[in-house]
Amino acid sequence: MSRRRLRAVTLGCSKNTVDTEHLLAQLPSASWEIVPDGAPADVLLLNTCGFIGDAKEESVNAILEAVEEKKQGRVGELVVFGCLSQRYASELPAEIPEVDAWFGARDLAPVLRHLGVSAPGPLTARYQPRPQGYAYLKISEGCDRRCSYCAIPFIRGPHRSVPMEELVAEAEGLAARGVKELILIAQDTTYYGLDLYGRRALGELLERLSAVEGIAWIRIHYSYPADFPEDVLQAMATNPKVCRYLDIPLQHIADGMLERMHRHVDGAWTRALIRRLRTEVPGVALRTTMIVGHPGETEEEFGQLLDFVREARFERLGAFTYSEEEGTWGAQHLRDDVPEEVKRERLDRLMELQRDISLACNQARVGTEVTVLVDDILNDMAVCRSEFESPEVDGEILLRHPDPSLRVGDMVRVRIVAAEDYDLIAEPVG
Repeated sequence: MSRRRLRAVTLGCSKNTVDTEHLLAQLPSASWEIVPDGAPADVLLLNTCGFIGDAKEESVNAILEAVEEKKQGRVGELVVFGCLSQRYASELPAEIPEVDAWFGARDLAPVLRHLGVSAPGPLTARYQPRPQGYAYLKISEGCDRRCSYCAIPFIRGPHRSVPMEELVAEAEGLAARGVKELILIAQDTTYYGLDLYGRRALGELLERLSAVEGIAWIRIHYSYPADFPEDVLQAMATNPKVCRYLDIPLQHIADGMLERMHRHVDGAWTRALIRRLRTEVPGVALRTTMIVGHPGETEEEFGQLLDFVREARFERLGAFTYSEEEGTWGAQHLRDDVPEEVKRERLDRLMELQRDISLACNQARVGTEVTVLVDDILNDMAVCRSEFESPEVDGEILLRHPDPSLRVGDMVRVRIVAAEDYDLIAEPVG
């Protein structure tokens, strides 16, 4: 019997990427052939995002493009799952009847059963067709926070930690395939363990993962600022495998804004946490995200945000304009009163400020030596990162004149020789 061809498309965040990789790893190779992007397929599996307006629009457009492929005969069956179909489970089937099957985001088992896998195994194996030096490790699902602007809790459900034993097994499998860096992701990584162990256990998890042979770096993403675990700070400061890097979305600094956002911290707490991070983890690179144009944001409060960014000098900063999301507390109780043109203007001002800060931070690194992980090889240049850069969201270190034997996933020592706004230029040491 010939194998069926399946093409998978993943939209949205790295957590969706992990879901797709888990799902594809369960498909028996005797029955399924995973084909690359653009190839004709018997089944097109589309993992959607439904977080904010732009992401929802991208997902809908991707579904409509897949419908066109189906009409042209390039796709047989169209299967859609993920956050968008979880969020709009009652509306989408009627609006796009050409889709053959819809599934949500909270459980991959129904998707697998639809594809003929009657008894899915533990979700510890991953499908990664190309050599890769890093991999995302999703340590929990869902969220118990209730930030006023965020739809994640009712899309993904309550917080559910993955048992440490499963995460260690998954990490061992990744390391056996050459993965050097684990990037820990969740809706809130610092919440890890509370539901399973009755305590915050991220620090213990870091220790367990550090013992996995072959893993050189462990990076922490999506950490909530309130009640930040002290043992995680200690691990970042003392464990050579834990990157001196933290992704900690702060969203704002003005007290009124933080209260309206239901962030459960104030500006003084936030500033004190940043000082602790800088003091207890010398040389740490901090990444954060900010929201501009949230309901009620005044020009004065936005000015406080600019002043804070100048003061904190985040090595990495992303930002987006407020998007009113149905079902959230903000959509139900706050009026979206900041005009779109004001939101865009504030975003531009914030990112222009951050560009200058990023350039200054990069210029300070010129002349230093650092160990990098190779992500890609482009002719006479290697695309790399150090412990201070995360893939896909941060700048890169472009290594000129790399050794011809260098491969993706290798780690090598380099010297920084030039700086751009977000990227760095390096040459091999020696």
